[in-house]
Amino acid sequence: MITVTAAILIHNNKFLIARRKPTIRHAGKWEFPGGKIEIGETPEQCLVREIKEEFNISIAVEKFFCDSTYTYDRGPVHILSYIASWVSGEITPSDHDEYIWAEPRELFDYDLLPADIPFANKIIATYP
Repeated sequence: MITVTAAILIHNNKFLIARRKPTIRHAGKWEFPGGKIEIGETPEQCLVREIKEEFNISIAVEKFFCDSTYTYDRGPVHILSYIASWVSGEITPSDHDEYIWAEPRELFDYDLLPADIPFANKIIATYP
Protein backbone atom coordinates (compact mmCIF):
# COMPACT_ATOMS: atom_id res chain seq x y z
CA MET A 1 0.00 0.00 0.00
CA ILE A 2 1.27 3.46 -0.83
CA THR A 3 0.45 6.52 1.25
CA VAL A 4 -0.20 9.83 -0.46
CA THR A 5 -1.59 13.22 0.50
CA ALA A 6 -4.44 15.39 -0.72
CA ALA A 7 -4.99 19.11 -0.18
CA ILE A 8 -8.45 20.24 0.81
CA LEU A 9 -7.56 23.71 -0.40
CA ILE A 10 -10.13 26.36 0.59
CA HIS A 11 -10.31 29.81 -0.99
CA ASN A 12 -13.35 32.10 -0.71
CA ASN A 13 -15.39 29.20 0.72
CA LYS A 14 -14.71 27.07 -2.37
CA PHE A 15 -12.56 23.96 -2.81
CA LEU A 16 -9.89 23.32 -5.42
CA ILE A 17 -10.34 20.23 -7.57
CA ALA A 18 -8.41 19.49 -10.75
CA ARG A 19 -8.79 17.20 -13.76
CA ARG A 20 -5.92 14.85 -14.59
CA LYS A 21 -4.29 15.31 -18.00
CA PRO A 22 -4.94 12.73 -20.77
CA THR A 23 -1.31 11.59 -20.57
CA ILE A 24 -1.36 10.41 -16.94
CA ARG A 25 -3.04 7.55 -15.08
CA HIS A 26 -6.75 8.10 -14.36
CA ALA A 27 -6.90 10.68 -17.15
CA GLY A 28 -9.98 12.88 -17.12
CA LYS A 29 -10.83 12.17 -13.50
CA TRP A 30 -11.11 15.00 -10.99
CA GLU A 31 -9.24 15.00 -7.70
CA PHE A 32 -8.17 16.93 -4.67
CA PRO A 33 -4.51 17.49 -5.61
CA GLY A 34 -1.55 16.10 -3.74
CA GLY A 35 0.95 13.30 -4.19
CA LYS A 36 3.32 10.68 -2.87
CA ILE A 37 5.20 11.22 0.36
CA GLU A 38 8.95 11.05 -0.18
CA ILE A 39 11.38 9.42 2.25
CA GLY A 40 12.03 11.66 5.26
CA GLU A 41 9.11 13.93 4.43
CA THR A 42 6.06 14.59 6.62
CA PRO A 43 2.63 14.55 4.99
CA GLU A 44 2.41 18.30 5.47
CA GLN A 45 5.80 18.87 3.79
CA CYS A 46 4.69 16.60 0.96
CA LEU A 47 1.58 18.68 0.34
CA VAL A 48 3.49 21.96 0.27
CA ARG A 49 6.00 20.47 -2.20
CA GLU A 50 3.41 18.75 -4.40
CA ILE A 51 1.14 21.79 -4.70
CA LYS A 52 4.15 23.96 -5.56
CA GLU A 53 5.24 21.43 -8.23
CA GLU A 54 1.77 20.82 -9.66
CA PHE A 55 0.23 24.32 -9.43
CA ASN A 56 3.13 26.72 -8.80
CA ILE A 57 1.49 28.17 -5.68
CA SER A 58 2.46 28.25 -2.02
CA ILE A 59 0.04 26.89 0.55
CA ALA A 60 -0.24 26.72 4.33
CA VAL A 61 -1.27 23.33 5.68
CA GLU A 62 -3.59 23.91 8.61
CA LYS A 63 -4.86 20.61 10.00
CA PHE A 64 -5.62 16.98 9.23
CA PHE A 65 -9.06 16.54 7.64
CA CYS A 66 -9.65 12.80 7.12
CA ASP A 67 -8.24 9.79 5.29
CA SER A 68 -9.38 7.36 2.63
CA THR A 69 -8.23 3.95 1.44
CA TYR A 70 -9.13 2.63 -1.98
CA THR A 71 -7.86 -0.29 -4.04
CA TYR A 72 -7.16 0.60 -7.64
CA ASP A 73 -6.03 -1.91 -10.29
CA ARG A 74 -2.39 -1.31 -9.27
CA GLY A 75 -3.10 -1.87 -5.56
CA PRO A 76 -4.33 -0.05 -2.47
CA VAL A 77 -3.76 3.64 -1.84
CA HIS A 78 -4.09 5.34 1.53
CA ILE A 79 -4.72 9.09 1.21
CA LEU A 80 -4.25 11.55 4.05
CA SER A 81 -6.11 14.81 3.45
CA TYR A 82 -5.36 18.15 5.07
CA ILE A 83 -7.15 21.48 5.15
CA ALA A 84 -4.92 24.06 3.49
CA SER A 85 -5.07 27.67 2.34
CA TRP A 86 -3.58 29.46 -0.65
CA VAL A 87 -0.76 31.76 0.44
CA SER A 88 0.76 33.11 -2.78
CA GLY A 89 1.41 32.56 -6.44
CA GLU A 90 -0.69 32.28 -9.57
CA ILE A 91 -2.12 28.86 -10.35
CA THR A 92 -0.33 27.24 -13.28
CA PRO A 93 -1.24 23.53 -13.48
CA SER A 94 1.33 21.01 -14.72
CA ASP A 95 -0.30 17.58 -14.16
CA HIS A 96 -3.85 18.77 -14.77
CA ASP A 97 -5.56 20.24 -17.81
CA GLU A 98 -8.31 22.00 -15.90
CA TYR A 99 -9.08 23.15 -12.37
CA ILE A 100 -12.04 24.74 -10.65
CA TRP A 101 -12.94 26.25 -7.31
CA ALA A 102 -16.14 24.35 -6.47
CA GLU A 103 -18.74 24.95 -3.82
CA PRO A 104 -19.39 21.87 -1.66
CA ARG A 105 -22.72 21.12 -3.36
CA GLU A 106 -21.00 21.21 -6.77
CA LEU A 107 -18.31 18.60 -6.03
CA PHE A 108 -20.33 15.67 -7.35
CA ASP A 109 -20.96 17.48 -10.63
CA TYR A 110 -17.42 16.30 -11.48
CA ASP A 111 -16.17 12.75 -12.08
CA LEU A 112 -14.09 12.40 -8.92
CA LEU A 113 -11.56 9.63 -8.41
CA PRO A 114 -13.12 6.95 -6.18
CA ALA A 115 -10.57 7.50 -3.40
CA ASP A 116 -11.52 11.20 -3.26
CA ILE A 117 -15.26 10.64 -2.82
CA PRO A 118 -15.02 10.35 1.01
CA PHE A 119 -13.36 13.79 1.07
CA ALA A 120 -16.21 15.31 -0.95
CA ASN A 121 -18.77 13.67 1.35
CA LYS A 122 -17.06 15.07 4.46
CA ILE A 123 -16.73 18.53 2.89
CA ILE A 124 -20.47 18.56 2.15
CA ALA A 125 -21.24 17.47 5.73
CA THR A 126 -18.77 19.91 7.30
CA TYR A 127 -19.21 22.97 5.05
CA PRO A 128 -22.91 22.95 4.06
